[in-house]
Amino acid sequence: KIRKNVVRGIAHVKATFNNTIVTITDTNGETLCWDSAGTIGFKGARKSTPFAATRAGENSGQKVRKLGMTEIEVRITGAGAGRESAVNGLTSAGLRVTAVEDRTPVPHNG
Repeated sequence: KIRKNVVRGIAHVKATFNNTIVTITDTNGETLCWDSAGTIGFKGARKSTPFAATRAGENSGQKVRKLGMTEIEVRITGAGAGRESAVNGLTSAGLRVTAVEDRTPVPHNG
């Protein structure tokens, strides 16, 4: 099932030390598309680079542009190298980033 004309969405960026995963959902949280550095074709140590994160952001951004999305909020999780690079990839795909939120879990003496 393919939904068209979704104007606003949320991009969940999970930046680990080994990979960067970009999942784009609608405002309800239902996944529209996703991409990672591994699905594009990067292998090994190149998956964790900022360039691979940029390409993952560009690919997923182009997929949702076909669905009609123009605005996006970004929620970043993790401490990997591709944190800001994935956001730059989303903007270069033609999406307008309205908010960037860091959702990295922080331990408090647990």
